[in-house]
Amino acid sequence: MTTVLEPPRRTPAPPPAVTPPARTPVAAFREVLQVRAFAIPLLIVFAVLFAYPLVQSLYWSFTDFGGYSTEVSFVGLDNYAAIFTDPSMIAGLGFTILFTLGTTVLVTVIAIPAAVVLNRAFLGRNFVRSVFFFPSIPSVAILGLVWGFILSPLGSGALNSLLRSTLGIGPVPWLSDSALAQLSVIVVGVWSTAGWHAILYLAYLQSIPADLYEVATVDGASALQKFRHITVPLLTPALTISCLLLMTSGLKVYELPFTLTSGGPGFSTNTITQTIIQNGISQAQFGRASALAVVFMLLVGAIVAVQLLLSNRLERRTS
Repeated sequence: MTTVLEPPRRTPAPPPAVTPPARTPVAAFREVLQVRAFAIPLLIVFAVLFAYPLVQSLYWSFTDFGGYSTEVSFVGLDNYAAIFTDPSMIAGLGFTILFTLGTTVLVTVIAIPAAVVLNRAFLGRNFVRSVFFFPSIPSVAILGLVWGFILSPLGSGALNSLLRSTLGIGPVPWLSDSALAQLSVIVVGVWSTAGWHAILYLAYLQSIPADLYEVATVDGASALQKFRHITVPLLTPALTISCLLLMTSGLKVYELPFTLTSGGPGFSTNTITQTIIQNGISQAQFGRASALAVVFMLLVGAIVAVQLLLSNRLERRTS
């Protein structure tokens, strides 16, 4: 019997590596151009909705343009000087700053402890969260109309009727007294936004590892110490976002004071946005309204820049 031996098989050599051809500068430029082309629609929208109106407002702020005439005269800095002499503009600037600071501080003081409570396990927790979040759902204009009925300074107002029937107190001028009207607008603003920001803090609270609290409990830390040394430092990003949103929305506020008090009594609850609209549309003073809009834009930019600087320093300290 003969054994036939097969010749050993040779492993085929791997194919030579194919080196991709080097890209020429022209090809690289074309690739970058194709990627940047996707940003062209965004740039067009930005130019139409932001850049052009900004340049136009800046030009009008140095003129006496009234909106209904083609005759425009250059007035220099007269419109800017009028901002600090017109009572309505001064009142609008003052109340806007007061509303922004008041709502930012009060919402933060209320929302963080509320988020800590809502983060705990208790019966009906989801229902309480929903109720707490509900005031931020309706339109601000609708809330202003509803609260205008509740806080009506007349005896027929819901709150005054309740006070008269239970405590025998006469009508309280909630919206007809300057100080009470300002306080009422701020309180309604806090009521309508505190729940939303509490849910924001709650989302960040749920991302904090529970091990940190367990270790602190083993070490004998009290609830206040855990809140101060664990919760607050880890909520710094949420605090930055919340304060930024509160300040920007507070500076732009218009619907709530307008529907609640119409800017009165007098100019006590007048805001910058309402003053710009009244000067530009009702009084046909587009030049003065544009000057106020430019000053308002610079004010908002400065406040946001300072806030971001302080928040970045705070984050570096707590990290």
